[in-house]
Amino acid sequence: MSASIDPIILEKIFEPLAAANHRYAEHYPGDREALQPTHTLYGGAQLYKSTTTQKIGELSRQSLAQYAPDASAFAQALGLPGDKKLWQQIYDRVNQRLARCAVEDFRIDFEDGYGNRPDAEEDATAEFAAKELAKAIQQGMAAPFMGIRIKPFNEELKHRSARTLDIFISTLVNANGGKLPENFIVTLPKVLIPQQVTAFIRVLDHLEIQLGLNNGSIQIEIMVENTQALLSQDGVCHLPLIYQATAGRCRGAHFGTYDYTASFDITAALQTMDHPSCDFALQMMKLAFAGTGVWLSNGATSIMPVGDEATVHAAWKLSFDHITHSLEMGYYQGWDLHPAQIPIRYAANYAFFLASLEQASIRLKNFIDKAAQATLVGDVFDDAATGQGLLNYFLRALNCGAITEDEIEITGLSLAEVRCKSFVKIVKNRTEQQA
Repeated sequence: MSASIDPIILEKIFEPLAAANHRYAEHYPGDREALQPTHTLYGGAQLYKSTTTQKIGELSRQSLAQYAPDASAFAQALGLPGDKKLWQQIYDRVNQRLARCAVEDFRIDFEDGYGNRPDAEEDATAEFAAKELAKAIQQGMAAPFMGIRIKPFNEELKHRSARTLDIFISTLVNANGGKLPENFIVTLPKVLIPQQVTAFIRVLDHLEIQLGLNNGSIQIEIMVENTQALLSQDGVCHLPLIYQATAGRCRGAHFGTYDYTASFDITAALQTMDHPSCDFALQMMKLAFAGTGVWLSNGATSIMPVGDEATVHAAWKLSFDHITHSLEMGYYQGWDLHPAQIPIRYAANYAFFLASLEQASIRLKNFIDKAAQATLVGDVFDDAATGQGLLNYFLRALNCGAITEDEIEITGLSLAEVRCKSFVKIVKNRTEQQA
């Protein structure tokens, strides 16, 4: 067949496009290979000790045993009696998860959970907490993900925040054999403008030089807690600019429900996770960070499950509904503030995924079979997005522990195929094998 455009001309046309496509691929690398934590638990730095996360795990198990001694009581507490077999499965898996690893991600908090204290006291707390974390790591008692939340980089607190960061990281590295622990993170709260993040990154650059760490070793999270974090005074969306200012260090972006609703002038009684203003902010974060590999996290339910049985059950139900709403919006991580909230975190995730496991398994198997067949006979299979959505379901279900690796087999896929995270690649590989 003859073609009219000279290949040399075509290459010249495509040359700037190649550079643009390359920049796009760098900015949107897709999901991380690592497994995202299901929750992040915050605790005041003044209370942190090497045994903290283990004790919290014990308290979460005690809470479940006391206020929901069996699956039926647990389902009734959440107002979801439903399928007895399903709830027995959820209850058993929650207990297994709490026994194995109740706290996935813990943040030693120098901000709201700590407050403003004399400089000498915060200096001492930063040093002590860092030594305790090093001890927890060396004794195998730390959570899989650990970190600190410092104070914001506003005019009032930037010096205090940087000093706490310096003391904590320097002490931790020195006490941990000259290296940072794996999966360590620093959370910067109340980010308003990209310049705050830029200054934060420069502090980290200098700290790494002084401690002999590789550049970029210290990973960060940013917190969206104010309307100005979404929209600048010039009418520009701040979130992509804030992300660019992180210079490749950003592992997560967390939403702060109550500071955000306060900045939105919402009255205290209505400052809840499912307020429409929160949904808007969460959708904006999805738009800004989709495809970047940044893990997104929703906030926490502020009503604590503390008191008599009726009070605890009411708080559990509220938390369960909030977490389910987050999951429906595509947020698979959230905050917890109390040990008794942790069982509900896992229960909501497990109920969300297990309720549709059989149906999703059958659908994914059918999609894989039909897609491969359509490719072989030359037809167009144009519903790969649905197949990817089903694959994402299994990835997230595995990630939170709702399903086991053995249960993947019902889909007809191998664990390796699911872990490749691409429906298109799975179909392509199977088609090539059958050809």
